[in-house]
Amino acid sequence: MTDKDIFTIKPKEGEAWDVVIIGSGPAALTAAIYTTRGAASTLILGGESWGGQLMLTTTVDNFPGFPDGIQGPDLMNLMRKQAERFGAEFVQKNVETADLGKKPFELIADGKKYLSRTVIISTGASDKWLAIPGEKELVGRGVSTCAPCDAPFFKNKKVAVIGGGDSALTEALVLTKYATEVFIIHRRDQFRASAAMQQKVLDNKNIKILWNTEVTEIVGKDKVEKILIKSNKENTSGEMVLDGVFVAIGHVPESRVFKGHIELDEKGYIKVNDHTKTNIEGVFVAGEVHDQHYKQAITTAGFGCMAGMDVLRYLDKSVPSW
Repeated sequence: MTDKDIFTIKPKEGEAWDVVIIGSGPAALTAAIYTTRGAASTLILGGESWGGQLMLTTTVDNFPGFPDGIQGPDLMNLMRKQAERFGAEFVQKNVETADLGKKPFELIADGKKYLSRTVIISTGASDKWLAIPGEKELVGRGVSTCAPCDAPFFKNKKVAVIGGGDSALTEALVLTKYATEVFIIHRRDQFRASAAMQQKVLDNKNIKILWNTEVTEIVGKDKVEKILIKSNKENTSGEMVLDGVFVAIGHVPESRVFKGHIELDEKGYIKVNDHTKTNIEGVFVAGEVHDQHYKQAITTAGFGCMAGMDVLRYLDKSVPSW
């Protein structure tokens, strides 16, 4: 008898699942591991492009348990196999609509209706990109959006951070611990970051700032070799030889499908009440769709654990009326 035989619980046709998890990154898959092992029937609506941002990442060195590192897609495949091992059902379709105003909750994915007693929203957030030539082609080959993840790969290298907010300045400060030269390239003549963060950067002699400058292309065959830049003020062009480019112009939480039901903040992130609860009873949230601060695979997995445990507690207390 396998683990899946022991843990698998699946509702009959037309009946509600105990929990539907929307998303398929570390938060979603960790939540599924906990809910299935807690004997809750679990459906993952993982999306057509499943796995989250780690599917675009090469070596992950800061996820515990892998002393030699692990490729991002390999890590996500292992998480998925673990969730499915315990009986989670995975549907690789996008959620089109979510009716969270009635019980059981009603979700539509690829034209099919799914009912659930509880929902965990783990749809994550997408990086904003520059949309310039060479950017997407060199992701994982010198182009990154996460200095805490990738900075050690740029020891004694020359790198640039693109952006002017708190995230960009934080990335630059992290990179100074490894890279020999760190440039911040900002299209305006002043930062949008907090005064305290600006002062830290301005006081750091290892950071050089290019004001009123935009990157127009990232050049390289198998890795970043240089960038093409232009001055917004002087209308001149040039190039910089670099080893790495960190894009830090913000994130977009994947919360649009829940607008009108779930309370969102001004940036579109889901508001959290009491650890992982949303404003709707029975709907929980985990990961970067609410977390604007940490944005790490291990922290999103931790939020998934919390949401999974909160769902199990809720199901133990709730008495369904349908």
